[in-house]
Amino acid sequence: MHYQTESWNSYMSQKINITNDPLQHIERLASENAVVIFSISSCCMCHAVKRLLCGMGVNPTVYELDQDPMRGKEMEMALMMLLGNSCTPSVVPVVFIGGKLVGGMDRVMTSHINGSLVPLLKQAGALWL
Repeated sequence: MHYQTESWNSYMSQKINITNDPLQHIERLASENAVVIFSISSCCMCHAVKRLLCGMGVNPTVYELDQDPMRGKEMEMALMMLLGNSCTPSVVPVVFIGGKLVGGMDRVMTSHINGSLVPLLKQAGALWL
């Protein structure tokens, strides 16, 4: 797994097109790598989806929202809007493959069980076999 190791603020200051819109920020981050997971470090479902993908040989880029005190909560709210989920207390994990929203743990597991996850990962260049 590739964790965002620099502070979010220093990472953002290095980018030319800094945006204040959290949805645009999420879309940009999601499009920069083959597999991107938005996570919270203490979330067991986030851990499970990371382990699933790593076990398949995928090296996802992980953004831990709780590690960003400046934008983490607003990004979590934007992800909630993106998923159309306003009822649950936590929206994570949220997985993007090839820059496209796959969804949460339920969607990833459904795709894995029905056999559509591997082709998605291959198409995004995250799996070679």
